[in-house]
Amino acid sequence: MAVKYCQLAGLALMVTAVQLIAGATGNAHVLTQLTMTAYYSILVIGLCMLIGYAGQISMGHAGFFSIGGYLSAILTTFDFSRFKDQSLVALFRKSGLMLQRTDIYGGDHLVFHPWTACLAAVGAALVVAYLVGGPVLRLKGHYLAMATLGFGTIIYRIVLGTATLGAADGITDVPPLPLLPGVEITGNAAGRIVNYYLSWAMVALGMLLLINLVNSRAGRALSAIHGAEDAADSMGIPTTKYKVRVFVLSAVFAALAGVMMTHYNGGIGPSEASIMKSVRYVAIVAIGGMSNLWGALSMSLILNYLSLRGTFGTYDDAVFGVILIVIMLFAPEGIIRKQLLNDLRSMFRRVS
Repeated sequence: MAVKYCQLAGLALMVTAVQLIAGATGNAHVLTQLTMTAYYSILVIGLCMLIGYAGQISMGHAGFFSIGGYLSAILTTFDFSRFKDQSLVALFRKSGLMLQRTDIYGGDHLVFHPWTACLAAVGAALVVAYLVGGPVLRLKGHYLAMATLGFGTIIYRIVLGTATLGAADGITDVPPLPLLPGVEITGNAAGRIVNYYLSWAMVALGMLLLINLVNSRAGRALSAIHGAEDAADSMGIPTTKYKVRVFVLSAVFAALAGVMMTHYNGGIGPSEASIMKSVRYVAIVAIGGMSNLWGALSMSLILNYLSLRGTFGTYDDAVFGVILIVIMLFAPEGIIRKQLLNDLRSMFRRVS
């Protein structure tokens, strides 16, 4: 337990140090990419829980990210004024779930409150994950990968081909998500530092939740399932129930990340639902270590930040594809793992 809190304290110190150094050197603009990296990292650690502890590979998590982002975006930008006389909409208005909002062109719109949209988006992802996870998680190996890939493809084609969702242009003019008086999730330069700390605080809370889960009875059951599913099933562990629950949990993490990223950026586009986004997330988990939450978080911080800074240029997707292939061939357990030093020592002994 002490180690867990020391690791979280170390993360807090690193986040604070980066902000102070960026401010002192006049590079505060990098906090924007680091904030976006934090939101992507929320998805990554949830996916790490699914792959590394439940032993299930998902190639469609960009779909859950987009479900969260797109649903929150459409509910906070679509004008429901034409339905204002309907009883259900009137009830929403009276209960404070909807509000009047002025768009960038000065028009008044009746939209859902950002928090209502957030809860609806995450709830929708939860329901979809439960409905998809039941039959899909009965598959194993490449069959599971193909099934989740199919799900991700469906979501991508829906957001790309639906005019209400902006089609290829996506949705813009998404309002900030208010948290406290004067504090909101937004990409405005004035709130850059506050949003930087908020995003990484969410990552820390997510890590705390997952670490506690790993060290719980359910976490030990998941480790048994990952190690030998048939043996775990014969010992009375409800393997299907645990796998579905972790799948739903990871989908909720992805959807929440999508909601936060959408409100931070003020919009979302179909590229967030692309298959290569899902490949990217799997590659990050793979290189960080399949069952290493801190390794996955570290690789997410490095690789997502470099990608957002444009380091890989037009070869961005190719880089993550190559990373995934190389890791699967030469280091299937990932680079950042407990046995790394022992493996290096053994390799040097064989060479010498």
